[in-house]
Amino acid sequence: MAKHLESGKYGEQLATRYLEGQGYSILFVNWRYKRWEIDIVAKERDVLVFVEVKSRSMTSFGEPVDFVDQKKRQHLQEAAENFIEQQEYEGDIRFDIVSVYLADGRVELIKDAFWND
Repeated sequence: MAKHLESGKYGEQLATRYLEGQGYSILFVNWRYKRWEIDIVAKERDVLVFVEVKSRSMTSFGEPVDFVDQKKRQHLQEAAENFIEQQEYEGDIRFDIVSVYLADGRVELIKDAFWND
């Protein structure tokens, strides 16, 4: 497996453990719709949360959260809409971003990072 894929998988594992420690119930990891993927689908209390995980070993080119650009957000929103339709979910939703710093294992959560445009 390519090094960046291994790093991404490790980052998702750290993010999943972190979210569970924060009281999230993990429903799916790497849920796919067409070409897009939602890294983590979870519930926090009664809110359905779509989580994008960004892992970086260095921040020379920016913080992990900086790599969730408008195009990525649009893809996440489209995948989330499909998930909601497939699951016939009715209720509150939210988009969170988890930044994983691989050099020191630090994890940061940004709740309600963006909204469906």
